[in-house]
Amino acid sequence: MTTATDKKDLKLFSMPWWFALAAILVVYLATYLEVLATDMGGTMALMLAIAIPLNELGKRIPIWNKYVGGGLVLTFLGTSALVQWNLIPETYVESMDVFMGDTNFLTFFIIVLITGSVLSLDRDILLKSFAGYVPAILGGVVGAGILGSLAGLVFGVNPAMIMLQYVLPVMGGGNGAGAIPLSQIYADVTGGSSDSYYAFAIVILTIANIFAIISGALLNSLGEKKPSWTGDKKTLLRNSTFDVSDDVNYKVTMGDIGAGLFLTVAAYTFGRLMSKSILPTIFGAPIHQLAYMILFVVILAATGVVPKSIRMGAKKLQSFTTTNLTILIMVGVGADMDLGEFVAALTPQNALIALFIVIGAIIGSGFVGYLVGFYPIDAAITAGLCMANRGGSGDLAVLGAADRMDLIAYAQLSSRLGGAIILILGSFAFSFMM
Repeated sequence: MTTATDKKDLKLFSMPWWFALAAILVVYLATYLEVLATDMGGTMALMLAIAIPLNELGKRIPIWNKYVGGGLVLTFLGTSALVQWNLIPETYVESMDVFMGDTNFLTFFIIVLITGSVLSLDRDILLKSFAGYVPAILGGVVGAGILGSLAGLVFGVNPAMIMLQYVLPVMGGGNGAGAIPLSQIYADVTGGSSDSYYAFAIVILTIANIFAIISGALLNSLGEKKPSWTGDKKTLLRNSTFDVSDDVNYKVTMGDIGAGLFLTVAAYTFGRLMSKSILPTIFGAPIHQLAYMILFVVILAATGVVPKSIRMGAKKLQSFTTTNLTILIMVGVGADMDLGEFVAALTPQNALIALFIVIGAIIGSGFVGYLVGFYPIDAAITAGLCMANRGGSGDLAVLGAADRMDLIAYAQLSSRLGGAIILILGSFAFSFMM
């Protein structure tokens, strides 16, 4: 039962509820009158004004808050519904698209999380966990292929077609790094239409992405009931801890945070340099700039060359970003999803096959992850679900629903390096299975 004291102490986005509500109403009024700026400041104001009430509502709806993904998933789906019902003026939908795409705030958000999470790990834990990660990814791919093929048999679909048209797009690392290059490989190898392949691939990928997000929330709930199957939500390796002992009492300064920010963008620049100029492909497969960035930050962390002040500054920057800006990202991701197209494509055949692919990815990566020393739930979320979603935005949605945003570096390895593995497999599969 809510008391008067509870109402008085209620906070929205760390503000007194009445103060936050006043700010939200000001933004809504400016949006309705179409005088809200479409620059970064105005766009962020609208995105937060949409996200804060949806997030708070999602955290309080029974069942939804524990088993469907809580505030973050409601923010994602709620924003998509607002766009679908034309409740957000088109001008501001476009400004959110520019903010997420052209300005590429999504990538900035991801690189901050990558740098902070990797530099926070103990070197031994880091090396051991990354060494076993590729087998966990491959386990998820095999599991997805097996269960996806079994579901296809129910509808009389050839297992080869399941692998080529369903499994590869779903497990391919998202849209830009997966479905689009896969469609081009399909056209180059088979002579077929890349547009027709892509049109179907993106539908299946979108359906699987929703299942992956919900599965992340369910796995988080399972971890609460089976604590031995999961860790501290920040590491994969069993019987390991997140923080390095001598860092616990370190007092971070504003200068440390600035240094962490510069290291973050410098590491991102190194990844882009490798991807665009020095070594853009390996064995014919393009390597994403974030994959190179992760490997570079891992090397920095493993060698111990980064001073403690910078490591702790990067960690504090990551903590601020995760705490305050994740809901903003969910608005941007939701605004980009065509909810009507998703509902239209949700046929029983597509839904069941996509669901079994996601379940297969969970089982395969969780099982292999356990064999290599990982917690099965955390391996299933990162090496499994983060292969079976829409890349970077899907990773954030899955990790948000699973309450494991600190595992972003592993999730990005799934989307980037795992996606590159799928492209290599696809080039052979289209040659021998079509």
